[in-house]
Amino acid sequence: MKIAPFKIEEWMNRYEEDAKYDLTTTCISPMSLGELCSNMPSDIMNKPLNYGDITGSTKLKTAIKDLYTNIEEKNITVTHGAIGANQLLFLSLLESGDEVVSIVPTYQQHYSIPESLKCTVKLFFLKEEKNWLPDLEELSKVITSKTKLLCLNNPNNPTGAVIPDWMLEKIVEISKEKNVWILSDEAYRGLNLYGNPYSKSVADMYEKGISVGSMSKTYSLPGVRVGWIAAREDLINEVNHQRQYNTISVSILDDYFAAVALENRDVIQKRNFQIMRKGLDVLKEWVNNEPLIECVFPTGGTTALLRYNNKIPSKKLCYELQHKTGVAILPGETLEMEGYLRIGYCADNLSEALMKFSEYMHEYFG
Repeated sequence: MKIAPFKIEEWMNRYEEDAKYDLTTTCISPMSLGELCSNMPSDIMNKPLNYGDITGSTKLKTAIKDLYTNIEEKNITVTHGAIGANQLLFLSLLESGDEVVSIVPTYQQHYSIPESLKCTVKLFFLKEEKNWLPDLEELSKVITSKTKLLCLNNPNNPTGAVIPDWMLEKIVEISKEKNVWILSDEAYRGLNLYGNPYSKSVADMYEKGISVGSMSKTYSLPGVRVGWIAAREDLINEVNHQRQYNTISVSILDDYFAAVALENRDVIQKRNFQIMRKGLDVLKEWVNNEPLIECVFPTGGTTALLRYNNKIPSKKLCYELQHKTGVAILPGETLEMEGYLRIGYCADNLSEALMKFSEYMHEYFG
């Protein structure tokens, strides 16, 4: 199977490690094992390191179930991160010739894997003038009776836009009318900055709604390689059939750590919202005083999409910026969004990094 280069991951693998100021990060100050263990029962040292429960332990599935209103344990399978969940879903749902609509910008899996499976992929671009939210009238035209799957990301990476619940209900109505599956990548669910931290999940709203979750973003545990799928039982059974070929089970330790974290999610989220709000305040002050940058400020998630006032290609800008200042930013070209840059506003040393970015722009953009 031939597949396109994963532009985001290849860029970050090449440049992230050498950065002095890493604004490519999408995680909120990952927790240490010591922080997590402060809430952990003492029986971990006696746990046999076997395969464990193949599709996820009862302890973990119970904790995941509590994130939803209409989901039971039979509707959940645990995966190797959200990235593993997405891949398993595409392999389980799609066949050559199927039509997929992917709302972009988004994580590249949402269109490159379907393309590699010889699906017809239609990219539906969000627009800055719409605050990075989908135009429902346009979306209803793009989705047709031939469409099998709609892929969306809520809250959105890279824009930080959160689809309001009323709009999500309209998207579900459009999909129901045309009998379309919805894959909602909800890796950042629980990080809404305004109102309820948790948006509605399409898995709770629609028989053909699929939710993908992760421990990496909302719960600050990217090193615990755990994600999950919540969906109707027959699809979960098909995914579990597919996973035998590439996953078997996640690490029994990762399963255990994830369950403990979810059982204490209120404590983790309180910590994380303090970091997010501080970072967003820094970002807003900088953008409002930087004439070379425009931004629709995020309403959730951990990233923001910046538009810069220059015609230099984003890859060249980011390469030169890091070479001259040590500041790493993700070029928009890797997201099909040339002329933009993605930053993680929860990064360490954000203020200093943004100051150096401004100094670079004012010296070299002229």
